[in-house]
Amino acid sequence: MKEAGVTRRGLLGGLGAGLAASALVDARQDPFHDHSRVPGMDELKTVVEFEAVAFAKLPRETWTYTAYGVEGEFTLRRNREAFDWVELVPGGAVDVASVKTATTVLGTPMNFPMMVSPSAAHGALYRDGEVATHRAASDASGTPMIISANASFPVDKIAAGGTSPIWWQLYPQEDLDHTKELLDRALAAGAKAIVMTVDQQAPYYEHSLHDRHLNAGPLGGGGVGGAVGGGAAGRGAQGAAAPGNPYRVPQVRLWYNWQYAEQVRKMVKVPLAVKGVLTAEDAKEFVSRGYDAIYVSNHGGRSLDYGPSTLEVLAEVVDAVPARVPVLFDSGIRSGSDILKALALGAKAVCLGRTIRWGLAAYGPAGVQRVLEILQGELMVAMAQTGMADLASIDRSLIRTHFR
Repeated sequence: MKEAGVTRRGLLGGLGAGLAASALVDARQDPFHDHSRVPGMDELKTVVEFEAVAFAKLPRETWTYTAYGVEGEFTLRRNREAFDWVELVPGGAVDVASVKTATTVLGTPMNFPMMVSPSAAHGALYRDGEVATHRAASDASGTPMIISANASFPVDKIAAGGTSPIWWQLYPQEDLDHTKELLDRALAAGAKAIVMTVDQQAPYYEHSLHDRHLNAGPLGGGGVGGAVGGGAAGRGAQGAAAPGNPYRVPQVRLWYNWQYAEQVRKMVKVPLAVKGVLTAEDAKEFVSRGYDAIYVSNHGGRSLDYGPSTLEVLAEVVDAVPARVPVLFDSGIRSGSDILKALALGAKAVCLGRTIRWGLAAYGPAGVQRVLEILQGELMVAMAQTGMADLASIDRSLIRTHFR
């Protein structure tokens, strides 16, 4: 083609030059240059700093699942506020190098009175999920890990990922044969104790509902028996009504009863703890039915809004059970001083949930290990500064409470 001195080559060349100079092509060039950076892990000095890094790295839904509490999140906030209502009483200092933190709970030795609490779907936070968490906990002075029933990997694979002791969390199943199957698989993997969760499932999470149009999809779950008990499985249906139930109340746990508790006790030959106890009456009842430990927890503020903070009821529960029955504690812990306050109120050991998830999401297993090491170091310093040379020295004379 050649017309009025214009060739095909020249026409195409002119078109290309015109496009190159046009606003259309300019619009395809992103003028934004992000000069922010993720801080190095060694730059973080407290565990709360890990949350911001986790937030920056995670999809919105994944971060929201870790962050939210039930309904308006009053109890979630109160779990943290309660620590501000407990003062540590200054005492004669001791050499931090002489502080002894080892203990034993239900036959499980631990170098520090802390464990990894059960929480679902670590695979959404880091590719190796709970396998990485267990490896990191093992590297952090052999910290024991309670594996969630809604873990991203089978319990035997998680157990093989590290060397520290493992316990396993049971969500009650109405089918007793299925319950026994789950327990047998966990015990075959080496679980030294079983922790049965009994607090009720929250009806919905407002935080999650507000993000519903930003969510990329379900987090996924699995574990020894698939997603059970409303953990990973329940997340995709927040706000949805069960068939014939217009009130958004999941029915997956509303059948819990004392008969089932006794049947589980008969199935388990290792120590059995119950998680989700918030009253002296329930604690006494479980002990009378043969349970070996009480775990004070409100699911990190995810079970019943306007329920009490766990720190407020800890002493009541401790006083209700025989001294031989260890009391575990979780919800709201962010520092070594927090741990010391819980120990002073009678906890035998504390369990760590969100802080572990922040570490895993932020830096993988190295982040989990660092979170645990920060808390271990802070606990030792707090004990030294208050004159506590060992765990046996810690009692309520160490604190003044101003619960509201």
